[in-house]
Amino acid sequence: MPDSEKQIVVFVHGWSVTHTNTYGGLPQRLQKEAKAAGLDIAVREIFLGKYVSFRDEVRVEDIARGFRAAVERELTPLLESGRRFTCITHSTGGPVIRDWWHRYYHTRARSGVCPMSHLIMLAPANFGSALAQLGKARISRIKAWFQGVEPGTGVLDWLELGSPESWALGEAWTRTDNDVIGPRGIFPFVLTGQSIDRKLYDHLNSYTGEIGSDGVVRVASANLNARCVVLTQEAPRPADAGGFEAPALKLGRAHVAPETAMRIVSGASHSGLKMGIMRSVDRKRGASKGSEVVDCILRCLQVRTRNQYDELRGQFDKENKDVQQAEQVERETRILRDAWFVHDRFSMVIFRLTDDHGYPVTEADMLLTAGEQHDPNMLPQGFFADRQKNRRHGGTLTYFFNHDVMIGCDEVWHVTKKGKEKLIREEQPGAERLGLKITPRPATGFVHYLPCDLEASGSALRSFLKPNQTTLVDIVLRRVVHEGVFRLDRGTKQRKFKNDPPGPPLEQD
Repeated sequence: MPDSEKQIVVFVHGWSVTHTNTYGGLPQRLQKEAKAAGLDIAVREIFLGKYVSFRDEVRVEDIARGFRAAVERELTPLLESGRRFTCITHSTGGPVIRDWWHRYYHTRARSGVCPMSHLIMLAPANFGSALAQLGKARISRIKAWFQGVEPGTGVLDWLELGSPESWALGEAWTRTDNDVIGPRGIFPFVLTGQSIDRKLYDHLNSYTGEIGSDGVVRVASANLNARCVVLTQEAPRPADAGGFEAPALKLGRAHVAPETAMRIVSGASHSGLKMGIMRSVDRKRGASKGSEVVDCILRCLQVRTRNQYDELRGQFDKENKDVQQAEQVERETRILRDAWFVHDRFSMVIFRLTDDHGYPVTEADMLLTAGEQHDPNMLPQGFFADRQKNRRHGGTLTYFFNHDVMIGCDEVWHVTKKGKEKLIREEQPGAERLGLKITPRPATGFVHYLPCDLEASGSALRSFLKPNQTTLVDIVLRRVVHEGVFRLDRGTKQRKFKNDPPGPPLEQD
């Protein structure tokens, strides 16, 4: 095959990596399997990316700038004829390349066609990882992700759930037009697992065994099929009992990201030689270890048109249902008593509370409600999995929900080796509605906020919770400022004003 038709492949590793052996046998295996699929990948044209992520001063945007320079330095001779490259990333490598693409091609009209045609992300932390908040000392000891080097806080800040940087990149993606996917744009793909390598489980941190994740990254966080919903508090008005009120949150129109191909790889965890989605791939052609992920990558590489992309996306959706059904029940054999795990589908919702002047609302009680009575007690038992508050933006809260339990699901049975049926879980009735009650603070004073509700409804449930997906919920509260923050007194008589009342609120800008 002429050089002009050979595939250029660039591999980009994940976070806290110091050796290119992190790619395992995938580069060699991919090259060997490619010819059988009608592709030609030359050895000299497989580039193994190396970037520094374990230094505190290095941030994701710095790495994206470095990638831009590396592409210009190493690939320009190969790209001058109009050829484009494919990028295969692992873990944090996904957000790095997405930042590069968004920063230098999506938001810059004069940049022309992006030299990257395909972006294939393996277990990408697109909306962050729950592990990132643990801190440098604890997180560097977790075997599921790291290799014993000291992690860099600059990249950790990005990876923390609900970080301003990941929110900005995710929200921008939800507002992107569908036509960005295609021959003149890019073809994005997400391949991720939902299995836990129990040998890498850290008993001091349950996130490494979290259902709905690969031990490091949640399926919902990897998936680029996301949406952003805006809730806006109504304008304050005089209350019958005195003072002011603004009780209602209004649900705005959702911005939905372009439909992106996502495939759940059976039996794959985030890392490790046994189950890691990349590291465990055997370099031998035809080997069983890694065959599914290699097959999926080759199918992605063969996409050349938007119709082919949409067809593969539909195939992946059907295969995801088969994988999740087959992996629904996991049995772990133990000495005293076996453990059973039900792998339901999960949803991640990131709530960001700010006021109408853009300031974060860092102190607020937020209750989820359900049922016709808009009651927190009507929520299904077992629907809630986790909650995290972002350390740098105190108004951002990430919730992890069991989607199947929330909407209701059938009994879960398992057929034993002896052919007997074992009931693992009873039928779950679920909830038909979802709502919010928010009590922000301060509630009094010269500047304060007012409590508000989003009445429990079916539309809110459908807007917030999507299986295997993340929803960004941008909640805008009214900042109530009273005239007492600044007054002009007549005359020159001096007086103490420390105890002056706030007075009535100012009109909304």
